[in-house]
Amino acid sequence: MASSASPPENSVPATMGTVTTAVPARLDRLPWSRWHWMIVIGLGTVWILDGLEVTIVGNVAGRLAEEGSGLDITAAQVTGVAAALYVAGACSGALFFGRLTDRYGRKKLFMVTLAVYLGATAMTALSFESWWFFLFRFLTGFGIGGEYAAINSAIDELIPSLYRGRVDLIINGSYWLGAIGGALLSVVMLDTDVFPQNLGWRLSFALGVVLGLVILLVRRHVPESPRWHFIHGKAEDAEELVASVEQRIEEEKGERLPPPAGEITIHQRESIGFGLIARTVFGRYPRRAILGLSLFIGQAFLYNAITFGFGTILTTFFDVPTGRTGYYFAVIAAGNFLGPLLLGKLFDTLGRRIMISSTYLLSGVLLFGTAWLFDRGSLTATTMTVCWCVVLFFASAGASSAYLTVSEVFPMETRAMAIAFFYALGTAAGGISGPLIFADLTESGVVGDTALAFRIGAALMCAAGVVAVFLAVKAERRSLEDIAEPLSVAKPAPSSGSG
Repeated sequence: MASSASPPENSVPATMGTVTTAVPARLDRLPWSRWHWMIVIGLGTVWILDGLEVTIVGNVAGRLAEEGSGLDITAAQVTGVAAALYVAGACSGALFFGRLTDRYGRKKLFMVTLAVYLGATAMTALSFESWWFFLFRFLTGFGIGGEYAAINSAIDELIPSLYRGRVDLIINGSYWLGAIGGALLSVVMLDTDVFPQNLGWRLSFALGVVLGLVILLVRRHVPESPRWHFIHGKAEDAEELVASVEQRIEEEKGERLPPPAGEITIHQRESIGFGLIARTVFGRYPRRAILGLSLFIGQAFLYNAITFGFGTILTTFFDVPTGRTGYYFAVIAAGNFLGPLLLGKLFDTLGRRIMISSTYLLSGVLLFGTAWLFDRGSLTATTMTVCWCVVLFFASAGASSAYLTVSEVFPMETRAMAIAFFYALGTAAGGISGPLIFADLTESGVVGDTALAFRIGAALMCAAGVVAVFLAVKAERRSLEDIAEPLSVAKPAPSSGSG
């Protein structure tokens, strides 16, 4: 007689039923429409907030360290300890919310994570002691990390395969629109002729809260992923949503949609255990796991270590006043955004392998050149900014492709957790140690120390580029289910014959 006990979580989960659906093919064959723009705006705008957050902190570091700011804190603590805590929070939040995103759905979690971000940012603006500032920088990162897992999952599952690469890159690259806003905002907020020394930086964080509330209102209209629906026993909800979207697009375009390319049969299930996720990612797809880890470590060290301290470099080595660093940072932020914007389409046409490897390698080589010029004393604040702008034009497209890669090369049931894991591990390696190391190197005031940090970042980017040459997956214009077969796919019944 069979036991009625429930299987342990890490065993293959019990199924809820079997369903045959054309939902993935129906979504992939949709032409670009106003509905897709709503998805992009509702989900992508949080990256603007993230860019605003990180940039404001980098640019106000000097002001926070000044007497009269309202906080007893040093610039190195802001760009080192606080930056590392923000990244540690993002890693923790990605893992915590990534698991919940795969289990309870994309929409629930991208609403919750934004609420966490808003609350923590508001509390940061009210900081009165350094420990309070550190705590809420961690919690702000906690919310942002959860956003990465929930939103990248939803983007890839809602955007047609024809546009998935460029859209994913541009949305992740929109971080730098926030960076431009944060850089220019800090110029105004740090102007003591406009705001008192202990108030301007607080208002900068408060503005992030206001923008977040606006995004929350827009995001309410973004639907749950139909792919998540049909796997988790809600096939009728998936069919209803896709049918309504098809009707809207047909009315918008004034023509009938072509028939979908095919169907998929899956066993529905409520959740996937950690054990099965780990076996899938590292057992079934070890080469893809190495690729994802390499891409994330390379970009995380470059961005979290070096751009966190860009304002400090300007003030330390080029005597740029703290209130003027925002202008320089706005320029490199523009270069960062233009990279994914102008190169994104090539990831869907030339392909993932050539574009991922070339953007990583080019940015690494150009960064080596920047380090050499800086070490020789050949750069001014302006030419240093130009060099960084060129480096980051390519690096930003490459960094955005890291998120694209891990969100499309693993099965749907593991998608959010895979994004969370590689983001957390890669960012922990480069993003926590990076700011701590880099803060010490720039604080020393020795040109060679800072040049060394540049070279380390360049070497890691080049190494990731070489890995991509051999391991990048041909995912352009392919269905997610074709790139990585869902774990829930129904297999043909074995033959009953003996022998």
